[in-house]
Amino acid sequence: MPWWLVMVEGVIVALFGLLLLTAPGATVLFMIQVLGLYLFVAGVLRIVDIFNDSSAWGLKLSLGILCLLASVLVLRHPLWSAALVPTVVVYYVGFLSLVQGGLGLFVGIREGDWGVGVLGALGILFGVLLVINPLIGVASLPLVLGFFMLVGGIAAVVQALRMR
Repeated sequence: MPWWLVMVEGVIVALFGLLLLTAPGATVLFMIQVLGLYLFVAGVLRIVDIFNDSSAWGLKLSLGILCLLASVLVLRHPLWSAALVPTVVVYYVGFLSLVQGGLGLFVGIREGDWGVGVLGALGILFGVLLVINPLIGVASLPLVLGFFMLVGGIAAVVQALRMR
C-alpha cells in the first residue's frame, strides 16, 4: 500500500475519532447514515456480481437483497438505527468477552497460569456486565471508539511518515 494512502486513511480515522470524542451523538448519527449508504452500495454490487460470476447466484442475490433492505431501514429510520446498531455491537462484544474470558479461565486453570486465569475471569465479568446492562456499553461506545480511532489514526500517520 502506498504511504500516501496510509496517510489519508490515518487522517480520516483520526478526524472521526476526534469527532466521536467531541460530538458523539451527531457523529454516531452521521456514521449510521454512512453505514446505510454502504449497505446500499454493497447490495447493488452483490446483485451486479451475479452477472460477472454466476456461481452461488442464489446466495449472492439473497445477500444483495438483505443489504438493500437493511440500507432502506437504516436510511429511513436513522435515529432508531443509531440506537439499535450500537446495542447490537455491545451485545456482540459482551458475548465475545464471555466466550474469550471462559476460554482464558479454562487455559489459566489447566496450565496453572494465574495471569491468564485472572484476565479470563475479568473478561467474564465484563461480558456479564455488558449483556445484563447494555446501556453502559452503548453510552460509552462512542467515547471508547473515538479514543481508539484517534490513537489508531495518529499511529497510521506516523507509520505513513516512516514509510515515506
